[in-house]
Amino acid sequence: MREHSFGRTDFTVSDIGFGAWQIGGAWGEVSEADGRAALNAALDSGMTFVDTADVYGDGRSERIIADVLKSRGGSRPMVATKAGRRLNPHAAQGYTKANLESFIDRSLKNLDVERLDLVQLHCPPTDAYYQPDLFDALDELKRAGKIGHYGVSVEKVEEALKAIEYPGVESVQIIFNIFRQRPAGLFFAEAKRRNVAVIARVPLASGLLSGKINSQTTFAADDHRNFNRHGEAFDVGETFAGVPFEIGLKAVEEISKLVPAGASMAQLALRWTLMHEAVTVVIPGARNAEQAAANAAASDIAPLGADVMDATRDVYERMIAPYVHHRW
Repeated sequence: MREHSFGRTDFTVSDIGFGAWQIGGAWGEVSEADGRAALNAALDSGMTFVDTADVYGDGRSERIIADVLKSRGGSRPMVATKAGRRLNPHAAQGYTKANLESFIDRSLKNLDVERLDLVQLHCPPTDAYYQPDLFDALDELKRAGKIGHYGVSVEKVEEALKAIEYPGVESVQIIFNIFRQRPAGLFFAEAKRRNVAVIARVPLASGLLSGKINSQTTFAADDHRNFNRHGEAFDVGETFAGVPFEIGLKAVEEISKLVPAGASMAQLALRWTLMHEAVTVVIPGARNAEQAAANAAASDIAPLGADVMDATRDVYERMIAPYVHHRW
């Protein structure tokens, strides 16, 4: 597993990390035992970055992480969490120091630590990025020792570009995959210039890019791929990367022809993401130990050739971009 610096921080992280949304909830039934096994397998495979949020299973994901790390002992991975989505209503004016501090205090307890490695604003409304007091509050919480570093998790490229104008923002988490290629333009160039860490989330487009989903696949009632198919619960871009389901399946048929010998479709998708120098860490989720180990193995796949990169770009421009490029 390759490792490199996490932006301007003193952390060094693996290029593939562990996305802990699935072990929290909203992906159908994932038992705590399977969640622990998945995280242990990820760490055994060399992953040194774990991403979670306070709302994943109402804290379940954070608590599983704390239990696993305590039982393992030894060196700890960098653990990033998120705050803000507990607000009801989820409005920009709710992003106050008092509210953020209460969320952070809860995550400190869930993760059983005295200081959070990285706190990310959890996809706040666009107006929040134009509230300097919000970022001043994060600076104060950092000085108070409750957080080591802070960043943002965004929906839109425009939000990412605005966020990194604030000097305290050290990381940006954004959806980036074969179906969501817009960040590779201006944002990646600016992030690299400012030495901002980039966390690529939803790298498998909610499983579409795993090649294991077809038109007959069904999803449980508590799986966001069922209940958020049209953005009913949160931004539709978080589910199948915002691509219409049937269109995505047709695109996957074409991309599957590009998979290198000995690799899986999911590993191709992860390796594609890592071909972009601005990406610091990509965070696929995993429901079990087998998936976590397979994700980690994508780091060892040989770099993709220009022909493969050109072919994926062609599929994107022909089939996918009209649905997503202008929206996020």
